[in-house]
Amino acid sequence: MQGLDGKVVMITGASRGIGAAAARVFAGAGARVALVARSEDAVADLAGELGGDSLAIPCDVSRFWEVEAAVNATVKAFGRLDILINNAGVIEPISHLAEADPEAWGHVIDINLKGVFYGMRAAMPVMMKAGGGTILTISSGAAHGPVEAWSHYCASKAGAAMLTRCADKEGREAGIRAIGLSPGTVATQMQREIKTSGVNPVSKLEWSDHIPADWPAKALLWMCSPEADDWLGDEISLRDEDIRKKIGLA
Repeated sequence: MQGLDGKVVMITGASRGIGAAAARVFAGAGARVALVARSEDAVADLAGELGGDSLAIPCDVSRFWEVEAAVNATVKAFGRLDILINNAGVIEPISHLAEADPEAWGHVIDINLKGVFYGMRAAMPVMMKAGGGTILTISSGAAHGPVEAWSHYCASKAGAAMLTRCADKEGREAGIRAIGLSPGTVATQMQREIKTSGVNPVSKLEWSDHIPADWPAKALLWMCSPEADDWLGDEISLRDEDIRKKIGLA
């Protein structure tokens, strides 16, 4: 894996799962890490684990002013922002369209879709002024096909995938590298929530069917390298065996 000495990465949803795993992987590669999440205690604990080159920032990504403040705090602390990982996402409440609570459905859109836009909107001007940067967004197979009782999740992930394409379209000439990562099913708290729902085939999977969270974390690190430039504006899937080999995942 490449080194990222001196580089600064901001990770949303950094309190657990893929976000926390990515924080550890990027810190291990020498990056300075801004940990962004609603759970203040969890990111503070993780920052304590990672040491002095990390910063805990309580933030609700469904509010633009908080995301913008998180970007500003990162730049103030570390002097720059090289990489943004749009990882924050939720899937609850899982419910069928005809029964979905409109407010709860909309809140998932606020986090999973608007939160990605807010991250891009806050980070892109900073990156473009500095000559470029990398924006990585966690996508999903749900972005490309309907899943029972996941209308909010499918719609939000489809929108986030299009935001990656838009960021590439508008930002590539200014040095912006925008790529999505579809990790497949990952052994995180979200999968426990899916399992509990008992709805659709994904909930029937066994825990051993899911990949560990450090696999997408290592993929995100690899995506910061020129080796991933063929996927600019596109999406990388960890279901692809050739991709796993490139990254060095068993």
